[in-house]
Amino acid sequence: MKERVIYKERKNTNCEKWDGLLEEYGRRDLLPVWVADMDFEAPSCVQVALQKYIDFNVYGYYHVPDSFYDSIISWEKNYQGYRVKKEWIRFIPGVVPAIYWLIQMWTQKEESVLIMPPVYYPFFNSIKETGRQLVECPLLKEDEYYKMDLELFENKILKENVKVFILCSPHNPVGRVWTKKELQAVLDICKKNEVYVIADEIHQDIVMSGYKKVSAATCGNYDEYLITLTSASKSFNIAGFQCAYAIIPNDKIREDYDQLAKKLHFTEGNNFSYIATQAVYEHGRPWLEAVCNIVESNYFYLKNELKKVMPKVKIAPLEGTYLAWLDMSDYVDPKRMKEIILDKCHLAVDFGELFGGENYKSHIRLNLATSRENIEEVVKRLQLITN
Repeated sequence: MKERVIYKERKNTNCEKWDGLLEEYGRRDLLPVWVADMDFEAPSCVQVALQKYIDFNVYGYYHVPDSFYDSIISWEKNYQGYRVKKEWIRFIPGVVPAIYWLIQMWTQKEESVLIMPPVYYPFFNSIKETGRQLVECPLLKEDEYYKMDLELFENKILKENVKVFILCSPHNPVGRVWTKKELQAVLDICKKNEVYVIADEIHQDIVMSGYKKVSAATCGNYDEYLITLTSASKSFNIAGFQCAYAIIPNDKIREDYDQLAKKLHFTEGNNFSYIATQAVYEHGRPWLEAVCNIVESNYFYLKNELKKVMPKVKIAPLEGTYLAWLDMSDYVDPKRMKEIILDKCHLAVDFGELFGGENYKSHIRLNLATSRENIEEVVKRLQLITN
């Protein structure tokens, strides 16, 4: 059964994307396509499940039911091909805090952690702010398409004595859905060199037609080096509930993680997060499929219309996520990128340097999980660059 996706005007609703413009950009007169959440109502099953709980009107300590774990197990099996056991699942408030914890669990200060820029900017922060050494292995770019540089990857591991690799799959911001062959190649290198892998798979369900996202954990025997972090938050627009989970199949790693959780005195989430996650995993698939169709349609509209006026703009092929990655280097001096985008186009975007520094100052990331009208306006404003 199909479910209609409803666009919501979010201004003046304490929404970070729309109401945080002044704090982030110093002005309010911008069309926001930055923060990675959706301008759509969550699926109706969330409201139904929460309303039932609210009607009871008691918000005491929550006993997490088996049905919560069953919903995750079923979802991972049916849509990720990952056969997860209940005892492997650990609640986390978000993928980012878990990355910080795992870096500290697996490394000592000054030890090396590797990432593949351009990549989600909290990866950089998690390494620097925990006092670890940042090692970068940039993705190879061929025209508009990105791939892993496996030769450089292994050389960096050996040269820098890398202890942990943070994998982004699907890859934010370039939109790659890594193939099983690509994942096996990089994981084999990690296993051979005893490098732990933190697999951030939070965008796992936002995949375009013709592509299939493969969970890293299903690619081979990597359990003794791999933890998967994911959530329903990106897929179903419920990030405000702060509900994610780690999947830890290896007994020793799970024991180490549980010891760390005890030291942090953190083990449980809030009642609403469990209820919302279970609801979307049990009833939200039709809504998710409709959202993916909207995102894909918005992507092709953006690409086709923008290239009519700006044929040299490089737009990374969108395989997964709801984020578009644009290289504007043929039209904008990187030194003036912020000025042009903010003052001429009046757009709030995520600027490329966030995802890897100077090499990406000519890039911008745009959020496609919004109305077609907003995407049309984004195109019109970007086309002003050529005037």
